[in-house]
Amino acid sequence: MDGEARARRRAGGRSGGRARAGRHAVAQMPWRVPLNPDRPTEPLDGEGVQALHRGAMRILSEIGIEFLNPEACTVLARAGCRVSGANVRMDEAFVMEMLRQAPASFTITPRNPDRAVTLGARHMVFVNVSSPPNAWDMARGKRPGDFETFRELMKLTQYFNCIHVAGGYPVEPLDIHPAVRHLDCLYEKLTLTDKVVHAYCLGRERVEDVMEMVRLAAGLTHEEFEAAPRMYTNINSVSPLKHDFPMLDGAMRLARRGQPLIVTPFTLAGAMAPVTLAGAVALSLAESLAAIALLQVVRPGCPVALGTFTSNVDMRSGAPAFGTPEYMRATQMTGQMARFYGLPLRASGVCTANIPDAQAMWETCNSLWSAVQAGANMVYHAAGWLEGGLIASPEKLVMDCEMLQIIQRYCEPALWATSGEDLAIEAIREVGSDGHYFGCAHTEARYATAFHAPFASDWRNFEAWQLAGAEDTLTRAHRIYREILAEFEPPPMDASRREALAEFVARRKAQGGAPTDF
Repeated sequence: MDGEARARRRAGGRSGGRARAGRHAVAQMPWRVPLNPDRPTEPLDGEGVQALHRGAMRILSEIGIEFLNPEACTVLARAGCRVSGANVRMDEAFVMEMLRQAPASFTITPRNPDRAVTLGARHMVFVNVSSPPNAWDMARGKRPGDFETFRELMKLTQYFNCIHVAGGYPVEPLDIHPAVRHLDCLYEKLTLTDKVVHAYCLGRERVEDVMEMVRLAAGLTHEEFEAAPRMYTNINSVSPLKHDFPMLDGAMRLARRGQPLIVTPFTLAGAMAPVTLAGAVALSLAESLAAIALLQVVRPGCPVALGTFTSNVDMRSGAPAFGTPEYMRATQMTGQMARFYGLPLRASGVCTANIPDAQAMWETCNSLWSAVQAGANMVYHAAGWLEGGLIASPEKLVMDCEMLQIIQRYCEPALWATSGEDLAIEAIREVGSDGHYFGCAHTEARYATAFHAPFASDWRNFEAWQLAGAEDTLTRAHRIYREILAEFEPPPMDASRREALAEFVARRKAQGGAPTDF
């Protein structure tokens, strides 16, 4: 047993950042990856699935996708695709052959193997908000992202057991130069958390640096790192019909080393995609499948997932809208297609609201539940997202985690068990028609765990709530977030691994980090 494993055992196996003795800010559920027990919602009939498939295949074979990366074009030309300049056309038989090579599920193991997550089947993994350039909280208002707020949001990401993956930067720290930003951010991410992490595909140096940092943090040899998924990336197409150079470059580098890729077009119906959902989803599928096919050529069997981020614009202003009926149905439709192709599915928990208000929560709930209904295996931006992805908020993250715990509880099979004492026949006999169940033995044996217990909701009546200070949800969430930061301690990390990580960061900074245009 190495030093890190011993430290985890001494910590009692706690899965969040370790808390000091005494009252904790949140009485949360233990770490677990929920399994979705329900049949998925499927708005398409069999002919609808075939129609979307035929549409995507026609786009790929007749219109083609622009691969703005010469290496990718060369790889696909050698595989038999028709390449003209940057335009690549691929036939259905080729695409389906490549998809058959992709695994239906895969497991990613971070530096703490107890935090491994599986994508595929009925597994449902939630990811923190990723990539907003701005932050908002009650005390400081809206402001450009900075490193202090980045670290705060990383601590919240580690603390909450219902967040399973530390995805992209929860806010861009714009006060750190882009040449070295990835080094500082990944060092903090790998030391403040022990969860699965993500690399941005923004140039060769950044991707190679992050892979090496993940390897060092886990104490792995190069062979051990490449033998199994240890991290992942998400790439976006440039809709309509384009994949850009850095995304493809980074994706191919990760694929060659056996690391998972999620391909997520950003298709807004009425703007970068047709105004009809069928057209928007078909376009999104074509863009995803084209990149997935490339990655299977680069490394057959490379773990991949199909991402959906299809929504609509407000036709009055052109602004993106999220949590809409169209967004929900597009997510469910793409879920059907992911199952048709045998691929894991990524969806998102998103909203358009500008602050953590009622609109923010109904839009986010629509997004989250459509992901559950679609059978999504990974839900990006599940906690902390505002303003269509332009703002990250710690209060919103707390409020969203309340919702994620509700979803986790909803998925527990014990909730609808019908065997033995679950039917409570003897309790019904004992209470009869004149009593109540508060004091019966059946209730006393189960009351502590019988029902979901919220940490952010207030279930007191109006008078009791008013006497306690009349704290509204946003104020409560702000208080909880500050309390979490006050009690947070980072998870254990072997000292030699931390030292190797710090030495690598210092060396790469001295070398100038990654080239930029700034």
